[in-house]
Amino acid sequence: MIALGLLILRLVVGLTIAGHGAQKLFGWWGGPGMTGWTQMVAKLRIRPAHPWAWVAALAEFGGGVLLALGLLTPLAAVAIAGSMIIAIVTVHLPRGFWVTKGGYEYNLVVLAVMAALSLTGAGTYSLDQLLRIHFPQPLTVIVATIALIAGVTATLVTRSPQQAQTETKPQTT
Repeated sequence: MIALGLLILRLVVGLTIAGHGAQKLFGWWGGPGMTGWTQMVAKLRIRPAHPWAWVAALAEFGGGVLLALGLLTPLAAVAIAGSMIIAIVTVHLPRGFWVTKGGYEYNLVVLAVMAALSLTGAGTYSLDQLLRIHFPQPLTVIVATIALIAGVTATLVTRSPQQAQTETKPQTT
């Protein structure tokens, strides 16, 4: 039953995340496509916007597909986790926890799933299992965590400084 539970979790979360990536890459399901997504990344002050937009879209789409298949699961998990952390920091954190206010609730749930699957593996019903792909533990989790921190840091340090809000005061005579 655990293997079936992991399969259901990977399929639902993986295909949902892949759908988010497809919105960005292809403009499917009301998504912005790469042109709109690149503009959004630019508005988030991540520089240069074009390559980072591709990294984010491919991380979601590719990571989601790999997760659903249970193929190279630790790599899929780290790609998705990176995308979620960047989304939290650049968009959702100032809005609070609850998604109804634009908060990071959903992203945190996805991060928890990525952490859990990184620790448990993809399960019996996965291509990792079928192809006998086994990542050494705990080394894989440690290396993936370091890579995740490095990738998120690299993305965030490329952000241009936030422009100061200029306050216009009425002149007094």
